[in-house]
Amino acid sequence: MIRTRYAPSPTGIMHIGNLKTAIVEYLVAKSKNGKFILRIEDTDAKRFVEEALDAIYSTLKLVGIKHDEGPDIGGDYGPYTQSERRGIYMEFAQKLVEKGAAYYCFCSKERLESLSVDGANDAFQYDRHCTKLSKGEVAEKLSANESFVIRQLIPKGKTTFNDEVFGVITVDNSELDDQVLIKSDGLPTYNFANVIDDHLMEITYVVRGSEYLSSTPKYNLLYEAFGWTPPTYIHTTLLLNENGEKMSKRKGDASFEDLLELGFLPKAVVNYVALLGWSPTDEKNLNREIFSLDELCEVFDVKGMSKSPMQFDTRKLEWFNGEYIKKMPFGEYFEIAEPYLKEKVTLPGIDLKKIAALTQSRVNFIKDCGGLVDFIDEVPEYDSVLYEHKKMKTNVEISLDVLERLIPFVDGFAENDWNNDYLYSTLCSFAENEGLKNGQILWPIRTALSGKPTTPCGASELMELLGKKETLKRMKDAVAFLKN
Repeated sequence: MIRTRYAPSPTGIMHIGNLKTAIVEYLVAKSKNGKFILRIEDTDAKRFVEEALDAIYSTLKLVGIKHDEGPDIGGDYGPYTQSERRGIYMEFAQKLVEKGAAYYCFCSKERLESLSVDGANDAFQYDRHCTKLSKGEVAEKLSANESFVIRQLIPKGKTTFNDEVFGVITVDNSELDDQVLIKSDGLPTYNFANVIDDHLMEITYVVRGSEYLSSTPKYNLLYEAFGWTPPTYIHTTLLLNENGEKMSKRKGDASFEDLLELGFLPKAVVNYVALLGWSPTDEKNLNREIFSLDELCEVFDVKGMSKSPMQFDTRKLEWFNGEYIKKMPFGEYFEIAEPYLKEKVTLPGIDLKKIAALTQSRVNFIKDCGGLVDFIDEVPEYDSVLYEHKKMKTNVEISLDVLERLIPFVDGFAENDWNNDYLYSTLCSFAENEGLKNGQILWPIRTALSGKPTTPCGASELMELLGKKETLKRMKDAVAFLKN
């Protein structure tokens, strides 16, 4: 059975790269009826952030990703937590020492800092000073309770591994540092714990960002030292921001929580992020873009993943958001939209549900629905140039003449007939009888009623919403405005 795991470190925000990894891990498992496991890698106690842990749980819940196994907590599964498994890792590290694939290092912090080039950590490479210690010297230091770490002993030669996306990769081992496996506090490093846990949890597929390609040889050397079969690797493409740089919160790039605050829907974000660096391979879905999470599980195939960097396009995400809003059940949309509409619309007798229905297909963010109808309470100040419309073949003079003739005509409509269908057909008949285009009638009305260049509906729909009394008042106000 295919088994994948999402193994976040609760040290900061849930950025888009984290979410991308979780989605791909989930799709790899569920596309083959496999199991998806959640494992919290919290061995870095100094950087642990409680809020980050909460963000992991809430994000996965919001996007609909649920793990399949873990410690039982009241009939449900909790995640595996590395800090609760700390005794396991030391045992395995000591086995590596016995095999000659790892060693105790007693070097002080000061000595290690002296090995860095100009104090730059990324230039650090341990000089294997402690490999020169005899077994007796090591035993003596351990007996004296000297502080130590356990380091991986990188062998000479080259390491080759295959990645499902990037293909066969070979790295010269001389480029690899003797990384720390067990820290001085007895906790494992991420690089060691994830290998042990992946083996013990029988993880078959490991998904990571492509920035971790360079770390993979170290993991494979650990598998080789233990005599274990490594998992299949899938490295996702690098995600770039709109400036073409690697996405980073420090550069102001939005996190998942930021996107939610901006008004993006979780389902829309999942859909868009899933397509960053992946596309369907089956002919039926080649040009399709809108997928639910369940549908993604059905069509996902690793073969559709790309190794080319992908740019995060906020405008494209806005389009996805708009499409999801259009497909929302109206009741769900109205529940979210109602507070925004109430902020802008207080005119007595106005049907908010009818207004909401008009806005649903016209917004990319639900919070913007109120702005589409902010003219309902009161027509804003506007310029007479709004009455100029080449396509409608109308201008200020024609509009003024039309409105003056329409007022007595509309005033004669019975209240019982005041509905969109009747209003539209009757106004079109009036235009025909007067030798005018429909637009020459409808455009002036819409402008007079809204004072805006665009509205979520046409003139007759606005008339129905506002009612006869308010409609006539605004038409008369428009005439007075155009005469001045």
